[in-house]
Amino acid sequence: MSASGGSKAIIAAFLANLGIALAKFLAWALSGSASMLAEAIHSVADSGNQLLLMLGGRRAKREADRAHPFGYGRERYVYAFVVSIILFSVGGLFAIYEGVEKLTHPHELDQTWWWLPIVVLLIAIGLESFSLRTAVKESNLVREKGQSWASFVRRAKAPELPVVLLEDVGALTGLTFALLGVGLTVITGNPLFDALGTVMIGVLLVLIAIVLGVETKSLLVGEGATSADHDRIVDAINAGDEIEKIIHMKTLYLGPDELMVAAKIALSADKPLREATDDIDVIEARIREAVPIARVIYIEPDVYRPSLDPEPSTDVFVLKSSD
Repeated sequence: MSASGGSKAIIAAFLANLGIALAKFLAWALSGSASMLAEAIHSVADSGNQLLLMLGGRRAKREADRAHPFGYGRERYVYAFVVSIILFSVGGLFAIYEGVEKLTHPHELDQTWWWLPIVVLLIAIGLESFSLRTAVKESNLVREKGQSWASFVRRAKAPELPVVLLEDVGALTGLTFALLGVGLTVITGNPLFDALGTVMIGVLLVLIAIVLGVETKSLLVGEGATSADHDRIVDAINAGDEIEKIIHMKTLYLGPDELMVAAKIALSADKPLREATDDIDVIEARIREAVPIARVIYIEPDVYRPSLDPEPSTDVFVLKSSD
C-alpha cells in the first residue's frame, strides 16, 4: 500500500466521521433517540481511530536506532490493534449498554424533532458512502487482480486500508440499523424498535472489532511472506547456478513495506571465499528484483551435509502466513 493512498482514505474517513458525529449528537439532543446516541459515539470512536492510524503512520517512519535496529515499521500494527480495542469498548459495548438500558427503561422520541434523526442519518449515509468509495478506490490500487475483498482484508500487510474499509462498511450497516429503528419507532410510536436498533449497532461493532483484533494480532506476533512472495524468493535464489540447494529459509515482515529474508544456502565445498561473496551479492540482487519489499536480506553460505541438515523440501518455510 502506498503511503499516500492510505492517507487519502484515512483523511476522507476522518473528515466524514467528524462531521457526522456533530450532526448525530445534535439529533440525539433534540430527539432523545438511543440509536442516534449510539451512532454519535460510534462516529467519535471512528474519528479517534483515524487519528491513531495517522499517528501510527508517522511514528513508523522513524529511522532505525540501537534500541530498534530493524526500525519502527511494525508500530503501525500496534496502533491498528489499539483501534480494534477502542472500537470494541467505546463503540460496541457502549451501544449495547445504551440499547439494553432503553429496552428496560423505554424512552419516547420527542415528536417535535422526529424528522431530524432521519435527515441526519440520510446525510450520514451519503458521507459514509463517499468515504467508503475513497477507501475502495485506494484499495483497488494495491489489491491483487481477482482477489476477493475478504481475502484482501485477511492478507493485507498494511493495516490502514483494511481498518478503514471495515469501519466504513460497519458504519453504513450501523446507519441502516439506526434508520430502521428510528423509522419504525416514528411510524409505530413504539420506542422498542429504536432500542433494538441500538443493540444491533453495538453487536455489529463488537464483531468488526474482533475481526480487526484477530488480524492485527497476527501481524504483531510476526507474519512471513505470502505464499506468492515466498515462491518468488525461492525461485530467485535457485535461478542461477551459484548454489547447490537451499538448506533452510525464513521470512518476516518488519513492517508493512519491509520484509526480512534469512536463508542458509549450500555452496560447493571447494568454492573460494571471494567467489562465494560475489555469488551472494548476485542472489541478493535477484531477490530484491523479484520482491522489492525484501529490503533486509541475510544469506549464510554453508556446505550441505545430509546427516546434519534436513531436506530443503521440508525445511523451506515462512514463520507464519495468513494464506
